[in-house]
Amino acid sequence: MMKPWKAVKRLVPLFAGLSLLLSACGREDLSVLRPQGTVAEEQLGLIKLSITIMVAVMLIVFGIAAFVWIKFRRKPGQNEVPKQVEGNFKLEVIWTAIPLVLVLILAVATVQKVFAFGENYSADKNAVKVKVTSHLFWWEFSYPDYGITTAQDLVIPTGKKIALELKTADVLHSFWVPSLAGKTDTNTDGTINNAWIEAKNEGVYLGKCAELCGPSHAFMEFKVKAVSDDEFNAWVDAMKAPAVLPEDPAVAEVFKNQCLTCHAVGDQGGPIGPNLTGIGSRESVASILLNAEGEGNYVGSKPAKDNMKEWLMDPQAVKPGNKMPSPKEDLGLTDDEINAIAQYLADYKLSY
Repeated sequence: MMKPWKAVKRLVPLFAGLSLLLSACGREDLSVLRPQGTVAEEQLGLIKLSITIMVAVMLIVFGIAAFVWIKFRRKPGQNEVPKQVEGNFKLEVIWTAIPLVLVLILAVATVQKVFAFGENYSADKNAVKVKVTSHLFWWEFSYPDYGITTAQDLVIPTGKKIALELKTADVLHSFWVPSLAGKTDTNTDGTINNAWIEAKNEGVYLGKCAELCGPSHAFMEFKVKAVSDDEFNAWVDAMKAPAVLPEDPAVAEVFKNQCLTCHAVGDQGGPIGPNLTGIGSRESVASILLNAEGEGNYVGSKPAKDNMKEWLMDPQAVKPGNKMPSPKEDLGLTDDEINAIAQYLADYKLSY
């Protein structure tokens, strides 16, 4: 039989290796432990409360167990059967009442936070209202008070409540920005869920779909860009400016006939696919091809044109299961036309 200390000696390196391996599974920008907004800070407080209660219970239980193990262990030469003790009304009341009280403390705090985080601020004149629609596999953001619609980059002013109305265009998805707030589902029964976020600091925060929705669920990311009030107003003005089409008439004709039937730029185009206005200024192409021009400074990013060309050449290779037809295979665009459109979209930037 293996001695206990030898078993421990073998298990410690194993657990150390597993800890190191699993630490690489997380992403710093997807951590709920780095809150950057009001909701996320309150949620972290709830996590801390839960952990504190659990650690306190663990220490008490293990402490009592250690005391009993040491005090009542069998002594050398002690062979008689110990006195058998059955039932203790006071102890039974204590170890039933204490867990009940702890559960009630957690329940009250949790219910308070859940209702507070789901409050509807749509009627608040100081809040920025955003209608969020989830698609396979991208996010649409409409600002009804400003008359603009964008995709993938949710631009918000810092220090203001952002009132979200969330729905889905197809299957069940879940809106999640760990640094700013918890998860909110977009339901398939037509229900509109309400939530709100607030960013205290300027920056770019990563969001994801947190509900398995299809083959490219893992690629259904988006960014929340928190900017100053002046930058936000400048962005709104830039989004509402007339469309800027390719300078080359031939490329412009192809773009209008093949792309604007689904997508929109400025005041032109259709509402089916993601709005492309200012796509060259965004953090990514197709949500996962990270642009080197973005503010996020992500590892592995490439120039926006390269990302755009990769996407247009074969959308299914980048994001399997998406609904976009292949410009090359389905629409019949040539390599030169794809290259010209990729260049045009990469250069379509908004100044704000």
